Amino acid sequence: CLSRGSALHLFGLLSDGGVHSHNTHLYALLKLAKDKGLKDVFVHCFLDGRDVSPTSGAGFIEELEQEMDRIGTGKIATVMGRYYAMDRDNRWERVEKAYAAMVYGEGEPAPDGPAAAVHASYENGVTDEFVLPHVMENAAQIRHDDAVVCFNFRPDRAREITRTLVDPEFDGFERKTGAVLPLYVCMTQYDASMPNVLVAMKPQSLSMTMGEYISSLGLKQLRIAETEKYAHVTFFYNGGVETVYPGEDRILIPSPKVATYDMQPDMSAPEVTDVVCETIGKGVYDMIILNYANCDMVGHTGDFAAAVAAVETVDACVGRVVEAIGQIGGIALITADHGNAEKMLEDDGVSPFTSHSTSLVPFIVVGADVKLRPGRLADISPTMLDLMGLSQPAEMDGTSLIVR
Repeated sequence: CLSRGSALHLFGLLSDGGVHSHNTHLYALLKLAKDKGLKDVFVHCFLDGRDVSPTSGAGFIEELEQEMDRIGTGKIATVMGRYYAMDRDNRWERVEKAYAAMVYGEGEPAPDGPAAAVHASYENGVTDEFVLPHVMENAAQIRHDDAVVCFNFRPDRAREITRTLVDPEFDGFERKTGAVLPLYVCMTQYDASMPNVLVAMKPQSLSMTMGEYISSLGLKQLRIAETEKYAHVTFFYNGGVETVYPGEDRILIPSPKVATYDMQPDMSAPEVTDVVCETIGKGVYDMIILNYANCDMVGHTGDFAAAVAAVETVDACVGRVVEAIGQIGGIALITADHGNAEKMLEDDGVSPFTSHSTSLVPFIVVGADVKLRPGRLADISPTMLDLMGLSQPAEMDGTSLIVR
């Protein structure tokens, strides 16, 4: 930026939720920019409302403004909800609005500043996640000669907005000025195939993850989910790599095209269940990894009645899957990696609670007469191997939950 006389743009989820980003990382980047003598530093704020309170965004903006004053650099250029900037389901009509604000300067006006714009959204019943892209007065747009740092560390919801800026072959919507192609830095590796990016924190190399180990033994495995959780049973489950291992098959069931999932709380769970039950009956796979998205995705909406419907749907679907597994003499393991739908109200008993909870999650074994101890997520794969009669690779540091 110094040598080219260009601007630095920082964007990501402005939140202390710690799921996709953390605002302290943004503050550290601002301090680094100041220490390096950068003058033109602009922040594009994506508001959360899912992993934190749905009306906490204005407070995070005010805190950011205080930090920028303290550090001595930075100006907020745009503010928008993650609904637009952090899609992961190819809803390009949403992403285009975020892109237009940051690249063209097109969006809702904010003459009284970013915090006031967000408060006005609250008054109109629009919470953080859904705040329309707002463009500040005299804000700079992202240009070809500029530098961009996306400070989200979780990949799945950073990929689409990144691709719009760096991929010459992108065709999700028409870019009026063509590919911007700024100097682009990702906090972590969002996609190994992402062109024209630098990666600040290289991926950790993991070996003998469950999928890789099962493949190395010559066994067959299936990963199945609808769009919203497909990355979780593939990319994330494989240790953050895109590799498809020998003997690993994948089935993606499209998520419904609705604005928010409280409008269709069953999502695509029935379709996923139809496919997986049919597949189980064929007896082809030694291991099937299945994720139901409903309790998390509908829980995030804060709609209590919809969350109840989502849980009822998953309950019925899991029942079908367990029955199908029982018919072939298999074993079903039912668990989660976090809670959501079991807590739908804040502690005041009135306000919607839209974020993940810290509740302990269940671990249920159906089809094997075993006694279990309490444990952690790292113990699940060793438990699966124990039930399958397979040895545990040295790389796995968990232990079986089965009490012998």
